[in-house]
Amino acid sequence: MHEMTLTELAKGLKAGDFSSRELTTSLLDRIERLDGELNTFITVTRDQALAAADAADQARARGDERPLAGLPLALKDIFCTRGVRTSCGSKMLDNFVSPYDATVVEKLEAAGMVSLGKTNMDEFAMGSSNENSFYGAVKNPWDKHAVPGGSSGGSAAAVAAGFTPAALGTDTGGSIRQPAAFCGVTGLKPTYGRVSRYGMIAYASSLDQGGPMARSAEDCAHLLGAIAGHDLRDSTSVAPGGPGLPGRARHAAGRAQDRPAQGVFRRWPRPGSRARGARGDRRLRIARRQGVRGKPAAHPPGDPGLLRHRPGGSLFEPLALRWRALRPSLRYPGGSRGSLQALPPKASATRSSAVF
Repeated sequence: MHEMTLTELAKGLKAGDFSSRELTTSLLDRIERLDGELNTFITVTRDQALAAADAADQARARGDERPLAGLPLALKDIFCTRGVRTSCGSKMLDNFVSPYDATVVEKLEAAGMVSLGKTNMDEFAMGSSNENSFYGAVKNPWDKHAVPGGSSGGSAAAVAAGFTPAALGTDTGGSIRQPAAFCGVTGLKPTYGRVSRYGMIAYASSLDQGGPMARSAEDCAHLLGAIAGHDLRDSTSVAPGGPGLPGRARHAAGRAQDRPAQGVFRRWPRPGSRARGARGDRRLRIARRQGVRGKPAAHPPGDPGLLRHRPGGSLFEPLALRWRALRPSLRYPGGSRGSLQALPPKASATRSSAVF
């Protein structure tokens, strides 16, 4: 079960293939057995999780049809959770037990989801490698000598390791998208205001947003649909809450799978570009054999840092589109306007971290 997506698990629960308690127990046992090496969790709430799973099973037996009821997830330890330590990865808050729930926690509880615990993070979200936590560094499940990214590295690594099918993170300047790319999962930073920040300990209030991390765009859409919406306690939050998001994500993902596309840079204005280009050509040949369309893309001149910190080009589509929107009259070497080939929006629904 630990390899199934949130959507697949929801179908299994609805069909009666397993109970929420069986699913929750399986994941908690996996965390207990393997997380000592990865350090993705700060606090595991086993008793509360099992109680919530039992409640979800009982509600389902009474005819409860909430789509997310009984499904497990993990919370970045930046979201206040009633009766549970909320440390922000800092020694300063090591003994802080929140007296209230963040709005997103309330919404997830109302949806019937089961919280497995609080995930590790860079202290007060100030970091991009998850090495800056009072509780120790998080390891990347794919390579324990590599970092998982940050600051939501614990959430991304927990999903990648199969400890939870989904998790919540926060993003100020890449703290969902970057660790999602590092760990090979899907991460989404919602538009500012779509998700309430009430109860989310701030790093930069004018930029912070909570968002989902999971194994697919459809899973993230389900979670975003549950947590989005206006909140009177956060004056920057806006309506509507996002009805129809899962359906739109399924449609977009299906179209993207029919015609996958990958942006490939041909010019790199830095030393060592020849070797980098050769590696890119090799990856493109492999991708084409797998049915992926490749589009040559020239790096925007004068801004070699545009994608410098974006691993694997996972943010290429939205950045390229944004660049074209901001610089419509830009001319590239050779006088050819539009050498930067922006991928169509539907490509954003593929398995990568993207800004919706």
